[in-house]
Amino acid sequence: MTSYSDDVKTEVETARGLRLKEKAPSYDKIALDLEDWQLRPASDSDVVVEIHAAAVNPSDAKAATGLMPYAVFPRTPGRDYAGKVVAGPDRLLGKMVFGSSGDLGIRQDGSHATHMVVEADAVVELPAGLSAAEAAGIGVPFVTAWEGLKRAGLPKAGDTVLILGLNGKVGQAAAQIATWLGARVIGTVRRDEGYEGHSSTPVEVVVAGEGAAERIRELTGGKGADIVFNTVGDPLYELGQKSMAVGGRAIFIAVIDRFVTFDMLAFYKGRHTYVGIDTISLGSVASGAILRELVEGFASGALKPYPIHDRATYPLDRAYDAYQAVMGSSRDRVVLLPRG
Repeated sequence: MTSYSDDVKTEVETARGLRLKEKAPSYDKIALDLEDWQLRPASDSDVVVEIHAAAVNPSDAKAATGLMPYAVFPRTPGRDYAGKVVAGPDRLLGKMVFGSSGDLGIRQDGSHATHMVVEADAVVELPAGLSAAEAAGIGVPFVTAWEGLKRAGLPKAGDTVLILGLNGKVGQAAAQIATWLGARVIGTVRRDEGYEGHSSTPVEVVVAGEGAAERIRELTGGKGADIVFNTVGDPLYELGQKSMAVGGRAIFIAVIDRFVTFDMLAFYKGRHTYVGIDTISLGSVASGAILRELVEGFASGALKPYPIHDRATYPLDRAYDAYQAVMGSSRDRVVLLPRG
């Protein structure tokens, strides 16, 4: 394998990283072997990225256990990344870039490795002031939040966005984006706690539970929320529906139990719109296009990356611990550092 150097035109033909050989029977039995393998040949429209940091998402572990039947084996997992372009078009050589994908790590080799091949149009230059680890952590949560809000109709000044599951990573990303765009944000939490993330304006917090829908109605003067972003799924489905304004839009990204009681009368009388978001369906180029729409916010400081703590960064040879932290519902943004 070609080692890292300042010569960005060095040919890289092999990578070292995690290899999943077959479906794991459970999260605690995911076999994350470290191996060298041949990179797929890069075309004229590809780049080779030397990975400096790669986030671990719940979907990485879910794909390893067969919850995504289209996942291929063997493969290297990892959807989010940041690193240096070491081969590709001259305009990108030597650039620090980041990106995300619904294909990487699932349908093709991903970012939990020293190097990765990806389309040149998929990579986004790092905004000034962001570290590789911070940029690698942006990916899936911010792509999911932006895609949901955009498909539902981006909020504007005067709109109220209710986020169910405020302190989760997608919840925080949605709160950042909504307040950046001028909307008012109300969020639900599981216990009595404040909002943990960044926002451009104050975020109001309601504990999910008895009386929560009434409290949200009270906060909105009886109107309800223009957008309900449900990051939790069915456990808070009813709360979300009771909290929607007439003409409101609901965004769904997750599920625990698939089926809920659907009140068709309330749906059409309320003139509601439901939007389902699955970022696994977005390829690298589509995900990169979303991240480009967000770069201005990160460059200006209106949007901020998640804090990356030393306790949540792992070398590749401790990837198993990183995966277990994610599936153990760690609130940290967990990141692998392939270069140690």
